[in-house]
Amino acid sequence: MAVNGISGHLKKLTIDTGRSETLVVCFGEMLIDFVPTVGGVSLAEAPAFKKAPGGAPANVAVGVSRLGGSSAFVGKVGDDEFGKMLAEILRLNNVDNSGMRFDHKARTALAFVTLRADGEREFLFFRHPSADMLLTEAELDKNLIQKAKIFHYGSISLIKEPCRSTHLAAMKIAKAAGSLLSYDPNLRLPLWPSEEAARKEIMSIWDQADVIKISEDEITFLTGGDDPYSDEVVLKKLFHPNLKLLVVSEGPNGCRYYTKAFKGRVGGVKVKAVDTTGAGDAFVSGLLNSLASDLTLLTDEKKLREALLFANACGAITVTERGAIPAMPTMDAVQELLKSSRS
Repeated sequence: MAVNGISGHLKKLTIDTGRSETLVVCFGEMLIDFVPTVGGVSLAEAPAFKKAPGGAPANVAVGVSRLGGSSAFVGKVGDDEFGKMLAEILRLNNVDNSGMRFDHKARTALAFVTLRADGEREFLFFRHPSADMLLTEAELDKNLIQKAKIFHYGSISLIKEPCRSTHLAAMKIAKAAGSLLSYDPNLRLPLWPSEEAARKEIMSIWDQADVIKISEDEITFLTGGDDPYSDEVVLKKLFHPNLKLLVVSEGPNGCRYYTKAFKGRVGGVKVKAVDTTGAGDAFVSGLLNSLASDLTLLTDEKKLREALLFANACGAITVTERGAIPAMPTMDAVQELLKSSRS
């Protein structure tokens, strides 16, 4: 069984290098989410579970591709049926999966997730350790990372070695190649040994990112309880000198944006929500797809506001269907929603 590269008879998809001028490379975890077949129950009460591909960086890669953009995923899964299934899902969604690696000892990560009747999400993770935590620097596809117009990552890959060092090395490769670094911390506290460890590691790479997307809950967590709606809190505690754009997602209410030159907010697009899974990832994919095509929107407020409205619409469409990857929208669907919301 192959440890590196695409396992066995799996098909590999490599992006045409002619399209790499707008390539978004997403680094991190890809796993299987098990979701109850009925809503509003605890994990213990669930009668059965349905499997779905998950992992924020992989969701973003699919989201970019679904919009017609060019994307790739770099990460590790188990050399098992679930790992092979995930590689195939990326290929079928036109995501370059040549940077995926397979581990023949550790399994693909599993997460059981439910939305309880009280509205709280409940997670149970199987990562002891899982394959994604074992990606080494030697296994990185450096050529693929160097092609990235945008290199996107989260914080889950910072939890344990060797993946933590691999993550830092990948960022260094991308930065040296001139890639824009995009960071969505995507806080998952149950995975961290402590709140202090999560806060320390998430902030340890904060000042290297060019673009950061955070939620209101993450502002409260990272600032130790400060008001997430305060511009002063965001600008004093979270905006750093090298940052080109900081975006605060506000779910159905849209988002706020901060650059060195301007700040503001863009309202949400109203839809009937069914499942919020993947909405943040769809938002990020919409923003990164726009950025990959035109970096000038970082300094042009009118263009940036248009891109953020588009990203809001991407998130809105995703909540109207169940699951993350199946619900990621096409360009036509986003434009249709924006058109109907204006009329």
